[in-house]
Amino acid sequence: MQLIAEAEQLKPAFMKEVDSHFTEFVDSLIEKSVILESSTPASTFSTASSEKDLNKNRGLRAPPEHGKIFTARRSLLDELFELSHIRTIYHMFIALLIIFILSTVVVDFIDEGRLVLDFDLLVFAFGKSTVVACTWPCMFLGTFIIPYGLFHQWAQGYSNSSHQAVRSFFYGMLFMLFQVIGLGIGPVYVAVAYALPPASGFIVMLEQVRLIMKGHSFIRENVPRVLSSVKEKSSTVPVPRITQYLYFLFAPTLIYRDSYPRTPRIRWSYVATKFAQVLGSLFYSYYIFVRLCIPQFRNISQEPFNLRALVLCIFNSILPGILMYFLIFFAFLHCWLNAFAEMLRFADRMFYQDWWNSTSYANYYRTWNVVVHDWLYYYAYRDILWLFGKKFKAAAMLSVFAISAAVHEYVLAVCFGYFYPVLFCLFMCFGMVFNFILNDRRKGPFWNVIMWTSLFLGQGVIICLYSQEWYAHQYCPIKNPTFLDYMKPRSWTCRHVQI
Repeated sequence: MQLIAEAEQLKPAFMKEVDSHFTEFVDSLIEKSVILESSTPASTFSTASSEKDLNKNRGLRAPPEHGKIFTARRSLLDELFELSHIRTIYHMFIALLIIFILSTVVVDFIDEGRLVLDFDLLVFAFGKSTVVACTWPCMFLGTFIIPYGLFHQWAQGYSNSSHQAVRSFFYGMLFMLFQVIGLGIGPVYVAVAYALPPASGFIVMLEQVRLIMKGHSFIRENVPRVLSSVKEKSSTVPVPRITQYLYFLFAPTLIYRDSYPRTPRIRWSYVATKFAQVLGSLFYSYYIFVRLCIPQFRNISQEPFNLRALVLCIFNSILPGILMYFLIFFAFLHCWLNAFAEMLRFADRMFYQDWWNSTSYANYYRTWNVVVHDWLYYYAYRDILWLFGKKFKAAAMLSVFAISAAVHEYVLAVCFGYFYPVLFCLFMCFGMVFNFILNDRRKGPFWNVIMWTSLFLGQGVIICLYSQEWYAHQYCPIKNPTFLDYMKPRSWTCRHVQI
């Protein structure tokens, strides 16, 4: 009872003290808000005094700080793998790889009477590696020297030039010629002339696309800075150091910045683990093709092409298709990019988000590959809106889909040696439809199930149709093929009878 009485006596003093501190906190907060408000302009956008001034302002882009903001953050899978439940799923995939290896070894031992470890499929897929080893340095050195050299020469003399528009047009055309001929036609010629196998072709073509996107980002981010400095009559020209550009060419991002958040040290054990996981994923892919794909498609041309055979092929291809889908995501977007990020101490590791939880295709496209999505968003979608106005959002979105679909199909056509626009049709038809039907308003587990079902079917269609076309080209070659022969699907007419 005595304690209760003392508490009642202390209660008014305690409440008075709390009220005093709270009042001081609120007063301080109000003072800070007033200071911040007085330090900012009265309006966010200044009204142009004339139509001429408005047109001049449209020629200047927003500075890079208004674009993507890089912050230090870990990859999502690195965080999830700290949970034992998620690590168990990872262990299940390793166990499945062991089963694939055992089944291959046992079958080879029964058929051949000995242990067969020739990995002939990998040897074929990565064949002509010397051509790739000679091509990549040329592509990289060209991207390292020419865009930076052209930009440096243009920027240094732009402010004193009496014909700034002509100077900009001249250097811009030189840069475009390099992008189209040097990085565009050159690698394609190498891939076609030397008939690079699929994996070697993918290395060359994906590096081509990556370097083109990097070069565009460097020019796109730095030209507005020079124009802004000239307008402000600055005495210094904001030209990045060549070491900053070199770092960007290796950094796992397609958005240029002079500097990025960095980690304090390099964990070489982490780098070794990620490269080991890439190698493991490569062998995983090998066993998927050996056990699930090649036996199914090797004699596919002996069967008549009809609806029943097509449906069975698609459903039989779903398992290898979705496994390859997971492996591409894990090996490249997680392991490969994180390994380079760690070696370069690149701290922003958000190369993807939780796309597996998506209930809409709009969210899936934003979270599956954040690296490419950022480039398309800032340099395709936003620039189209800047050129034509915000009322063309649907056209801008359609343009982004078309660019992405065309580039994917272009890479596949060059690497496989034939044009079979399955992926392009899936992107532009079903992808666009699902993007509007399964939009961000769709919530709940039901829509996540719908999304996964469509992904499973899509992977089955891709593996089935591209594999059929590949074997049709192997079994039914055409002497002196014309351009139209490369455009017509050969799997629809090829009937190979094995002797």
